[in-house]
Parts: sequence; C-alpha cells; structure tokens
Amino acid sequence: MGAGAGSGRGQLFLRSLLFLLLAGPPARGQLRYAVPEELEHGAFVANLGEDLGLDVSTLSARRFRIVSRAGARQHLEVNLENGILFVNERIDREEVCEAGGTCLLHLQLLVESPLELYRVEVEVLDINDHAPTFPWQEYVLEVAESAVLGARFPLESAQDPDVGTNSVHTYRLSPNGFFSLEVQTRSDASKFAELVLERALDREQQRVHRVLLTALDGGVPERSGTAHILVTVLDANDNVPAFDQPSYGVSLPEDAPAGTLVIQLNATDLDEGPNGEIEYSFSGHAPPRVRELFHVEPRSGQVLLKGRLDYERASLHELYVQAKDRGPSAVAVHCRVLVHLLDVNDNAPEVTLTSVSTPVLEDAPPGTVIAVISVQDRDSGDNGRVSCEVGPNVPFELRSSFRNYYTLVTTQALDREVVPEYNVSITARDMGSPALLTRSTLTIPVSDVNDNAPRFLQPSYSVYVMENNAPGASICSVSALDPDCQQNAYLSYSIADGHIHGMPVGTYVSINSDSGHMYALRSLDYEQIRSFQIQVQAQDAGFPPLSANVTVHIFVLDQNDNAPVIVSPMPRNGSVATELVPRSARPGYLVGTVSAVDADAGLNSRLSYQLLQATDFTLFSVAPDTGELRTLRSFLEQDASRQQLVVQVRDGGQPALSATVSLLLSVVETMPQTLSDFSEFSLPPEVSSSSPLTLYLLVSLGSISFTFLLAILILTAIRCRGERRSRQGDSCSPPRCRCCPGSRPSSDGLKTSNLTAQPPAGTTAATCLDVPAGGPPGYCYKVCLGPESAQSDFMFLKPCSPPRNNEKDPGKRSRPEQHLQVSKEAKQPNTDWLPPSTQRPALKRYQIQTRGNRGSRWKG
Repeated sequence: MGAGAGSGRGQLFLRSLLFLLLAGPPARGQLRYAVPEELEHGAFVANLGEDLGLDVSTLSARRFRIVSRAGARQHLEVNLENGILFVNERIDREEVCEAGGTCLLHLQLLVESPLELYRVEVEVLDINDHAPTFPWQEYVLEVAESAVLGARFPLESAQDPDVGTNSVHTYRLSPNGFFSLEVQTRSDASKFAELVLERALDREQQRVHRVLLTALDGGVPERSGTAHILVTVLDANDNVPAFDQPSYGVSLPEDAPAGTLVIQLNATDLDEGPNGEIEYSFSGHAPPRVRELFHVEPRSGQVLLKGRLDYERASLHELYVQAKDRGPSAVAVHCRVLVHLLDVNDNAPEVTLTSVSTPVLEDAPPGTVIAVISVQDRDSGDNGRVSCEVGPNVPFELRSSFRNYYTLVTTQALDREVVPEYNVSITARDMGSPALLTRSTLTIPVSDVNDNAPRFLQPSYSVYVMENNAPGASICSVSALDPDCQQNAYLSYSIADGHIHGMPVGTYVSINSDSGHMYALRSLDYEQIRSFQIQVQAQDAGFPPLSANVTVHIFVLDQNDNAPVIVSPMPRNGSVATELVPRSARPGYLVGTVSAVDADAGLNSRLSYQLLQATDFTLFSVAPDTGELRTLRSFLEQDASRQQLVVQVRDGGQPALSATVSLLLSVVETMPQTLSDFSEFSLPPEVSSSSPLTLYLLVSLGSISFTFLLAILILTAIRCRGERRSRQGDSCSPPRCRCCPGSRPSSDGLKTSNLTAQPPAGTTAATCLDVPAGGPPGYCYKVCLGPESAQSDFMFLKPCSPPRNNEKDPGKRSRPEQHLQVSKEAKQPNTDWLPPSTQRPALKRYQIQTRGNRGSRWKG
C-alpha cells in the first residue's frame, strides 16, 4: 500500500503541474499555484523570479522574502539564487486546513529598492494519504426477530480526513443470506450505509450473524477500512424511536456562555414501558471537538453548550445525535443538528510592521516610504473590516496599497534639529459594534544631514591683552555651536591667513583646533603695536563641510614698563650737568627746565617732577608738572656758592618708575657769556651710540680746530691794518659774509666752543672775521670779538641765507655801542628719538640768549 500511495502522489503532482502550465501566467501582483501535500523538503513549487519578471541576480540585494506572521510555520521558502519557490517542510493538508473545502496558503512576497508587494496563493491539493476508518473495529447491532423484510438499520459511518474523491466513496458488505447494503448520500455529499433486512430472522435458528463492512474511498490507488458487524437477533421490540425531523438547524452567537441551551430534541416511541423510554446520545462517529463543545442530556434530549466557541476557528458545527429506547432489541435512530455560529466582534485588529526603513534622512523628499504595515482582523463582515490612520501633528500619512496593506510615507520635509525623533501612533479600528481598536507606536529616528553651518556665540570678540605677556599664554577662547549632530557637529577652529605689520598672523597668535583656545606666540609690546584683528574660522566635519568666520579684535594694554628718560639737561662727558646762577637772582628766577619723556601711554606716561636732594631746600623748587627750576628766595651771603641738586622724574604707573638727574649750580656775581649745560639738546646715550652722529661730531670738531687756526692768522693780519678796519666800523663786510654757492643744510647738530682772544689795548670796536673757506662745504664761519669781554663765542655750521628784504644796509647789523649778542639756532632733532607731541613744546623752549651781564637763562 505504501508503494501505491507514492505512485498516486506522483501522478497527482504531474496533474497539478500540467494545470499550472495550461492556466497561463496570472495577473501581476496576484499569483496562484497548486502543490500536492506531503512533498519532501526542497520540492519545486514555482519559479517566482520568472513569473514576477524579477531580475534573479538582484533578489538577494533587494531582500526578496516571504512575509509571515510571527510564530507561523514556514511551509514554503524562496531560493534567492534562482527565485524558485520550494517546499520548506512537509505540508499535511489535514493539519493545515482542519475544515474541508479548498485549502489555501496565502503568501505575501516583499522586495525592496524599490518597495514592491506581491500576493501569492498556493492551493494544497489533497492526496489519498488516509484510509477510511470506523469508530469501532466491531459494531454490535441488535435486531428483533420480528423485524420486517426491508427494514433498514443505519450503520456507523466511516471517516476519511481526505476530501473530494479521496474521501469515503462507497461501502461494501461481505456476502450473507440475510442482509444487503444500501449507500445513502447526505446533503453535504457525505456517504453513509444502511443495513437492509432481506430475509426474515429466526432467533431460534441463528442468534448471531457476522458480516464485514468495508468502506472504500475514491482515490488512486483505492484505500479502504473495515469494521465487523455483529448482528444479534432479539425478541421483538418492533417500534423504534422517531425524531420530529431528520435534520435541525440552529444559530448561536460565538460568545455564548457555557451551559447555554443549543436545542431541545424530541423523539417518540410507540412502545410502552422500557421499550418506549428513550435515551439520547451522540452517535459514535461524533468528532472529539464536538464532544468538547457540546453535551447531550440522555433523558431530556437537551443539547447544551459545554465549551467556548470560536467563529474564526469554525463557523459551523455538525452534531449527530441518536435516540434509542431502553427495550430489548433497541434500535438507534439518528438526526443531524447544524449549529451555525454568529460572529461577534471579539477580535481586535492586528497591526504588523512588515518592513521598516529607519532611520530616515532629514532631507528625504515628501512621499518617501518609511514602512509597510499590514492590518488584519480575524472577525468577518463589518467586524473584520478595518480602517487605519496615524496620529495628528506628524509629517506622515498612510497610503493603501493592497487590501489590509498600507505604506507609511512622509508628507513634508523633515528637520532633525527641530524634531530628532517621531513616535508615530498607528490606530487600526474595525467596523464592529462596539468597535475595537489597536494602537501601535512606531519610533522613527531622523538621521542628520549637514545642513547647518556653525554659529559663533558672539558676532565679534574683543580681547584685551596686557603687554609683556608670556609667550604661549592663553589670551581668550572662542566658541561656536552647530545644531547638527555627530561628525556634522564636530567643529575645528583655525585662523585665516593674514599679516600683522608685515608678519604672518600665525607668528602672533595660534588657536587650538578642538577647543577654540587662543594663545599668544610672542610677547606683545604696546609701544610697537596697540591693536590688531584676526579672522577665526569654525568648520564642521560634515560633507560638504560648512564654516563660519568671526572677527577677533585684540587690544594691547599698556604696562608701565618704560622709565622716564631725561632729555634735558644731559650730563656732558659723563659729568654732572652744571649751570651758573647770578647771585642777584630774585625769587621766582627761572634757573632752567628739566625735561623728560616716557614711552608709555596714559597715566604711565604722566610725569611729575620733584626735588629729591638739595644743598638747601629753601633756595630752589621744581614745578611738579613742567619741571621748571626756580629760586624760592634771594641769595644770602652765607649761601654756598655751589648748590648740588638731584631732581627726580616719576611717572603715574603702578608701580611708578622714575629717573633722576644731578645738577650743579654755581652762584656767580656776574654771568659770563657761555652756554650752560641746560642749553645742550643732545641725544640720549642709547640713541647716540647707535647713530652716525658721533662720526659727524668728530668731523665737525676737526673743522672747528682748523677754523680756529685760520681765524688767528687772519686776526693778526687785521691788527696790522687797524686804521683801515676802524674806518670800516664794527660791522662785518657784507661781501665777505656770504655763503658758498650750492650750500645745503647739514644733518650735524649744533656745537658751541669758547675762544679766548686778546684784543689790542684801547680798542673798543667789535672785530668780525669772515672765513669764506676752510670748513665743510656750504657754510661760512664768523668770528666776532667784543672789546668788553675777554671771552668770545664761536659759531659754526650755521646755514647761510640771503639778506632779508628789511635788511637793506648790512652794515647796520652791528653797532659799537651795542652789547655783543649771540644767537644760536639749534638743528631739528632726529625724528627717530623725538618725544611725543605732548613733550615737544617743552623741548622747543630750549633757546639760550645772553643779554650783557645779566647772565644766562633757561627757556622752555
């Protein structure tokens, strides 16, 4: 029988395959195949790749797969290499489909990139793998000997799980002389057998009759099952019970509680006594499921509900109830009760996320598919009709693609910086009354796109740095924010290329690319650079990278790091500056002005003067603001003729810096015509040592010496012609006092020397000597000797200029009766060490005039 069954399965498979080939390809998106049950693992079902028109080489990349509910058995599977649908595990039709009729496996096929959904139905074809069976192997039938010919005795039906032609087809009875067999067909096309009495029974002759009942199915090969019927001949109980009708129908809601009355059966028996007492029970071939759900009261005939009904599992239950009297030779009669279940909305919709594509890019265009959602309700009718919707205020919507299938798509542009994650509530609601609903929450994270440039916390930065800072010290920190995340928000800082005073900005300032801390690479000097600005760039690590710039203004703050410098008076040749003061000076007499400069700024350069040491503090005072040295009182006889003073110049910085100068004042009766140290306007030592002025002074000194010798020779010649000189007067001859052509100013400073000459006795006229040559080119030299003084002044390096318009008579420029007056013009100082503009008026006051015997005075 095993070989015959295998051959039958093979022939059925060939017939199914031929049916598929003749049927032609189904419509796109809806395929249907048929496959016999009980095929081995790997058996071919269909070529889905070819039937769906898919590229077989891309099935794996596009994640071609069968979507099934969680926990469901995967009877079929797809080979991703060739697109063939094959049997994954043995399919038992009777196990998969408990109820009769067509057995279908519904498959949902999903392929991504782009997302496509196909529905496939696979019909499981029945094969004749089950033989008919009887409830009992031996059946006892009691027949009264008074039974009339043609009496019918229903027999227990055989059951075959197979369907169609493979189910019970007919019955056969073994040959005997008393009974024949008639096969009847019910309304549901099922077959049952009745034993017909063909010959009168005589209990006294034969008390028991044995026959063999065989049930045959219609499969190929044919299968059968047998049962032994033991017919016992009883004494006459010639009436059997009878139901009101052979078949009953009743409707029952599926949520009916246990104990509910299903139906009240009623059968009657015309006999009396025990032969008329009827007992009800299920017939022998009632399935176990029916016995679990229902119960028959033996005496009353009530059919009660015992278990819990489920419309989704079985909507119809068929009950076979028999009635049998209690008399001898009782004969059982049967009736059928059809219990139709009424669906109740007792199943909420089920939401299944078939495919989810998360996270979603924030620049995804509207209409991007996020997920495929399947919604099912096990109820029927309106109770199984489901509507699906998403919660409000989310940029998503549901679009229906197939029945009970939806796609979740975007409706507008997303912005991760505003909403980084969405919790989308999906509500499935059926049409029952009352309606049942199911809510499922889908979390959709939004992935970042580099769509935000960095933004600095301030539009610009102002940084104040004290000068003389330590190289490498932190001066400030800039910070920027980027609303993006991960690498799109990772910022690196840099300084834009540029120059500060001709030097690359990178030699002044550096920045930490990670933290934004800025460091000074050199010590800044306020006197050299007071402010500068740089551009700092913040750039993220996204692709493409985005950046932002900010201007950082760096202001250098002054520090009191420069002490005041005394510019007047300056010691000569390392000695103390000296000055003559007439003893006749009155209180308030201006002895001179101490002048100093400070390279700092602000309060650090504000200078104050004070007398630090003095031979007599009651004799002199210094103005705190101007540095003017004046007498406080008149000189007394007991006052020392030499006064030693120390003047201190202090700036306004914290801590204050100072400088001092020592002065030696000689109190004289009469003022000689010599320049004092206060008239010198010399350079500071640090400036003179680093300039070519020293060389110029040496050249000038040599020229002066030569001029002195030449002047003495010429003076001697003039004395020899004294009368001629007397007629010419005291003035110098204009033709002799002229400059050489092409003269130009010299860059050398003004130098003063003293020349002692002995004029002839009795000479009262001033003597002038013009030296047209012998000195540096472009200058003339004049020696004037006064009869009233034993000491004459010699001036040199005085640029000549043509006579002014108002000097019509050059001879009138000197008179014998006038005092000798020497005017000296100082050369413009070197601009490399000039003091600030606030100090220049003080320096310009240094001009010395000698007026007769009044001595010399400092002017500021």
